[in-house]
Order: sequence, then C-alpha cells, then structure tokens
Amino acid sequence: MNHTTTLSAQPRRTRRIVFLVLAVLGVAGAVAVVRRPLMMSAPRCMAGQWHGCFDTFNGVVLMTLVALPLAALVVWALAHRRRGGGVGWAWRRSVAEVGMVHGTVPFLWLTMMPGAAAGTAPARVSLVPLRDLVTMGSVGVVGNLLIFAALGFFAPMRFAALASVPRILALGAGCSALVETAQYVLQLDRVSSVDDVLVNATGAVLAALASRRWWRTAAQAQSDRPHSVPEHAPAA
Repeated sequence: MNHTTTLSAQPRRTRRIVFLVLAVLGVAGAVAVVRRPLMMSAPRCMAGQWHGCFDTFNGVVLMTLVALPLAALVVWALAHRRRGGGVGWAWRRSVAEVGMVHGTVPFLWLTMMPGAAAGTAPARVSLVPLRDLVTMGSVGVVGNLLIFAALGFFAPMRFAALASVPRILALGAGCSALVETAQYVLQLDRVSSVDDVLVNATGAVLAALASRRWWRTAAQAQSDRPHSVPEHAPAA
C-alpha cells in the first residue's frame, strides 16, 4: 500500500513542478517584454515617490512583480501552518487566498486611478449594452477581462459556496458594478459603463472555467463527506 501511495504521489509532485516552472517562465517572459517601460518607473518606485510610480500603469505593474516573492512567502507560511494543524487542501487554499488578493488588487488600483479632469468633469454613465465595446479596442477589452480574472480563477477553489459558473458570474458582475458605482460617485473622470460590467464578469467566468478541474475536485470531495445526524434525546 505504501508503494501504491508513493506512485500516486509522484504525478502530483510532477504536476506541481511543471506548474511552478511554467509560472516562472511566464513571469520571466512578461518581464522581458515590458522591461524597458518598467525600468522607467523603477527609480521613482524605489524612492517611494507617489507621482510617477503608484499613479502610473508601469509603476503599478512593477510593484506587483516586485511583490511576487513576498506573496510566495505568504503562501508558504499559510500552507505550513495549515498542514501543521491538519487542515486539508493546505497548499490549494493558501495559493487561492493569496492569488485572489495579489491578482486583483493591482487591477482594481489601475481601474480606480483618476483621470486628468477628476473632480471637475461631470460623471458619465453609459447604460446601452455593447455600445462601448467598439471604442474599447483590443487592449481595453483584454484589460477589462483581466480585472476580476484572478478572483474568478481562485475564489471557487477557496470557497465551496462559489464553486459554480453562475455564482462566479454573479460575483464578477456584482464586484464590477461596485467599481463602476465608485467611479461615478468619486468623479474619477471615467465612464461608468454597463459594457465594463459585462466584460469584467465574462473575464471572471473564463478564468473560473480555466480552474474548473481544481475547484470541482474540492467541491466534490466536500459533498462526499458524510453528514453527521444529530442525536435525539431519549424520551423521558
């Protein structure tokens, strides 16, 4: 039996190594592509200056990449603590929690950046579906798809209650509606568009479908657990 367990553990270990290598190669490739614009923001970011770092796209991306080792350390600490306490799916839960935060906060930060006429320009709303898709362009569409992609990818892996496509769709649409409402209330010189909600929710669903094999396994394992039946007190 120990030999069988060892054989079954080898494919899992191999998949983890392959996933880690692919992740490292992906990050290295992204850094190689955008290294020049990122290095333009590096001096201001390293000096802790707000203007030119945290209020620019390049600066936010750079700080997100710099924070990757810290995110990995937090994942390791959470997983180590959970494994010591006998908690199941320790690594998966830890990666999901950190991935949701680290993969969503930078995009929300970029989305909430004020425009040039913030505070003075009147708030703009577009409630006609599919009208703004033409003006978004490919870069805008891809950016909107990625805003809640990490949330859609990791949330069903962490929370069994969200382990379904309709619930992820509702989560993505609800979070996007909150963001669009905040843009309108704060007068950030941005258009609060229903198309942004549609594209953001679509990105969350596509990401959830990409991680479906992992969260379906966790949800099925939880549903297969025997439910305890409360004992009735003996009649007097």
